[in-house]
Amino acid sequence: MGDNLHQHLQNTARKLSYFSLALDESNDVHDSAQLLIFIRGMNDNFEVTEELAALQSIKGTTTGEDIYEKFSQTVKDLELDWAKLSSVTTDGAPSMVGPKKGVIARINLEMDKLNHSHPIAIHCLIHQQALCSKSLKWDSVMKIVIRCVNFIRTNALNHRQFQEFLSELNVAYEDVLYYTKVRWLSRGRVLRHFYDLFPQITAFMLSKNKEVPELNDAEWKWHLAFLTDVTELLNSFNVQLRGKGKLICDMQSHVKAFEVKLGLLIKQVKEENFCHLPLTQNLLAEKPLIAFPKEVCVDSLEKLQKEFQFRFKELHLHEQDIQLFRNPFSIDIENVDSIYQMELAELQNCDSLKDTFKSNNLPNFYASLSSETYPNIRNHALKMSTIFGSTYVCEQTFSRMKNFKCPTRSRLTDEHLHHLLRLAVTNMEPDIDYLISQKQAHSSH
Repeated sequence: MGDNLHQHLQNTARKLSYFSLALDESNDVHDSAQLLIFIRGMNDNFEVTEELAALQSIKGTTTGEDIYEKFSQTVKDLELDWAKLSSVTTDGAPSMVGPKKGVIARINLEMDKLNHSHPIAIHCLIHQQALCSKSLKWDSVMKIVIRCVNFIRTNALNHRQFQEFLSELNVAYEDVLYYTKVRWLSRGRVLRHFYDLFPQITAFMLSKNKEVPELNDAEWKWHLAFLTDVTELLNSFNVQLRGKGKLICDMQSHVKAFEVKLGLLIKQVKEENFCHLPLTQNLLAEKPLIAFPKEVCVDSLEKLQKEFQFRFKELHLHEQDIQLFRNPFSIDIENVDSIYQMELAELQNCDSLKDTFKSNNLPNFYASLSSETYPNIRNHALKMSTIFGSTYVCEQTFSRMKNFKCPTRSRLTDEHLHHLLRLAVTNMEPDIDYLISQKQAHSSH
């Protein structure tokens, strides 16, 4: 069935007008390097194909050259046309984006040889968001939270007693959570659990004669509330960026919206207005601080803002192309490339197409445009529709890989693993009737 799906993907790939690829590399349970490559393509009717292109096992080193060889092999196996490559999305590792020996650099060299334009290089927006979040360290809060959680959970007796204590009080949570750096939402969830269980944790630590002075410090608790509020906003933003089939214009809108929110928060915190930070606002209403330490919070938010501006500046370089794709009716004709201007003049003055735009999603709207009247705008939309804004599909599939190739199934071959993953994530249906017809039934049956 896996081979049949691969053949089906090959046939579909030949009909694509443009395609983009997302790639990420991780290790399996045997420490074998596995490279996942996903393809998203559009045909002339704006019908989308998003599938696992390949799982490539890399033996030995995982340099940019090694990964590029597997990338090139996948393009060859699927008989893809390099001229139709719209974009490449990676996790931003040096082997992927290195200026000379990275995968993107080698792809650009290949495109130069073939006299094709370079594909758009996208650094996974979810990874970018996670890296920005790391600038919000607040070790003075996190160290205490982690110390208390570890005290409760690493000792079996303490853990049982704490769970029983919570069950007697009938609170919202049954336990505290461990903090895991590699999990994108971990810090926000740990802090929220800790804050909501703060009275119970304080009482339990006191009953165990475990001294934690910070738990009785009003300013420290205010810092805890502030950090919990901000990390919850970051987690909400992270969730907005997740999901399969997300268009790059929608993801960029979420990025720009969060940057506006950050600017608003900085201004309001300077004015001691916490209307968008509910835990902080409620805590200050209960226990007003004599010396309000807003400078620390403003400084943290400004660092986060600078990090966002730095991390997402490459995405904003493509803002005009994204804006043209998102809403061709609102863009200024004089600011776009000359090949689109005459078509935009026609489009922006067509009332029936304005109504179509309002009542349809973007792919359906562009599919309704005449290829004779609007060839360049349709072509642009085909390219932009294929772009992966993140490597979320790769991360999700790696989770499946860990389940398939676990310690009890560690001898699973790379070929079988590839077929299992393809069957697990595909949107296509294997041709069961054809496969059955290729099998000869036993004469006695």
